[in-house]
Amino acid sequence: MPGNLTLDRLKDLVDQGSIDTVLVAAVDMWGRLVGKRFHAAFFVNGGYKETHCCDYLLTVDQDMNTVQGYKSSSWSTGYGDHVMKPDLATMRLIPWLEGTALVLCDLIDHHTHQPVPHSPRAVLKAQVARARAMGFDAMMATELEFYLFENSYNNLRDGGLKALQPVSAYNEDYHIFQTTKEEDVMRAVRNGLYGAGIPVENSKGEADAGQEEINYRYSDALDTADNHVLVKNGVKEIAWSKGKSVTFMAKYDTKKAGSSSHIHQSLWSMDGQALFADPEGTHGMSDLMRHYMAGQLHHARDITAFLAPYVNSYKRFCVGLFAPTKAVWSADNRTAGFRVCGEGTKAIRVECRIPGSDVNPYMACAALLAAGLDGIEKKMALEPELSGDMYTANGIREIPKTLREASELLKGSAMLRAAFGDDVVDHYHHACQWEIAETDRVVTDFELQRGFERA
Repeated sequence: MPGNLTLDRLKDLVDQGSIDTVLVAAVDMWGRLVGKRFHAAFFVNGGYKETHCCDYLLTVDQDMNTVQGYKSSSWSTGYGDHVMKPDLATMRLIPWLEGTALVLCDLIDHHTHQPVPHSPRAVLKAQVARARAMGFDAMMATELEFYLFENSYNNLRDGGLKALQPVSAYNEDYHIFQTTKEEDVMRAVRNGLYGAGIPVENSKGEADAGQEEINYRYSDALDTADNHVLVKNGVKEIAWSKGKSVTFMAKYDTKKAGSSSHIHQSLWSMDGQALFADPEGTHGMSDLMRHYMAGQLHHARDITAFLAPYVNSYKRFCVGLFAPTKAVWSADNRTAGFRVCGEGTKAIRVECRIPGSDVNPYMACAALLAAGLDGIEKKMALEPELSGDMYTANGIREIPKTLREASELLKGSAMLRAAFGDDVVDHYHHACQWEIAETDRVVTDFELQRGFERA
């Protein structure tokens, strides 16, 4: 479902004085929105054609440090420009911000006039085009979990991180009474996102105190990734407006359940036929689905750096808290990394349970799609289904335990280098190495508490 606003309609709203600001945003390596706020009158009178940004936006870390060592952008290259090209199909109203519309942009190389190959939207678009050339529409959905806190962001900035207070005092999974207490925020989230053209289905309490989940309708892979980043940004802005805060960290507290972003996937024909469905197949799976899953399982370890991009991401993979530790498949089994859902129906699909809510959806969806298409191209045989408790099963494929391990698998992946190109793989491997180096360098509260007296 694309945005809900055309350029002509935006011009009318500007003339009426209803809209005075247009957010023109691209997506950075971390899945964040970056860009500019345009005066709406300037935007509709020509600003919609293109604008520019510094090319360092695809190389800086989360703190906007100018990380060196990237081929694409550095002090030695002079930090030039990228073109931000608005994709007008994504334009929409933003109901929770007064007089505001938003449009997502593709990043274009200023010299070649081609998409910047390592920009997240371009990486996913390339795999979507590959799928379409094979006759497939890639359909996906992401489920986003997050924690909601009584603390405001300003309070956290002033030292409140040591006194985080979740909005509930106990596990609220599917809990109606507890989520009623949080309804001022979550109603605003549902209605705000729906008003922004995102087809919200529902929200619910999740598996710990203060943990929420927001679900929105499946769509084509690119639209799903676009919706994902808009949901995350919108949830943060709405929580901020209510004097509260949220986190999409994969694991914000050692004792708490992690926050996931499970990704549901299926392939459809160009005329709307469900290609994963076969009533005669095991669990209702077609041979095509079996090849697709075989590719994802075969390459699961290679693509994990795109499913778990931070050092913190790997702290979510622990026994007994519904995050997987094994990259195997099973039907309707939440202890497996890959779960077959909707068996026996045309909605049959594979759910990858590895990604956390800190994931960049474009890179995660692109990596999963690339692995699945490789399985189809090579007609890979699907390994036997496993059942029971995967946490206690031995001798089966494990999810990498650290970003250090996952980044080396990424670097050495022939499949990803063929699908994304060497420069893209090297770019994101370098991002992993910086994340690891920074985490290795910084003294943590845990280290101080543990070693201050005892060391």
